[in-house]
Amino acid sequence: MTVERLFLSPARGETQRECRQLELLAGQGVVGDRHFARADWAGQQLTLVEAEEIERFCAHTGRPDDLSLTRRNVVTRGIRLNQLVGRQFRLGSCLLVGVETCEPCRTLGQRLANEALSAPEVVKYWVGRGGLRADVLGSGSLACGDALSIVEPGEDAA
Repeated sequence: MTVERLFLSPARGETQRECRQLELLAGQGVVGDRHFARADWAGQQLTLVEAEEIERFCAHTGRPDDLSLTRRNVVTRGIRLNQLVGRQFRLGSCLLVGVETCEPCRTLGQRLANEALSAPEVVKYWVGRGGLRADVLGSGSLACGDALSIVEPGEDAA
């Protein structure tokens, strides 16, 4: 249950940047990301996806492995992210809460479509596999290799 890769997207449509570390602020999200300090919807502050799902998609479509292709902030390994919906967890020194699954959108479908797989087929493929939307409850930093730990109900989250 670790952080494999970290990314931020400074602006919509701009090339995503791989980072060694991300700073997260409670109630605001990833410092420098295009969604920072926005509150348009719950779960907008941080997105996570499983490396295993990206690798499975790449193998299924004959693409080279590219852990940035979903444009999520955090790529994890060894944890089923869908199980974190409604749960608090720690990642690095940050306290987070899983808000909802991060279902695929038309933009993802269009970006990953090719001759072999149409945009609607891409979206259908990623349903239930697109990762997790989370909000930041406690500020801190994330780095590659950081562990993810679930905060059990009744456990002191501070």
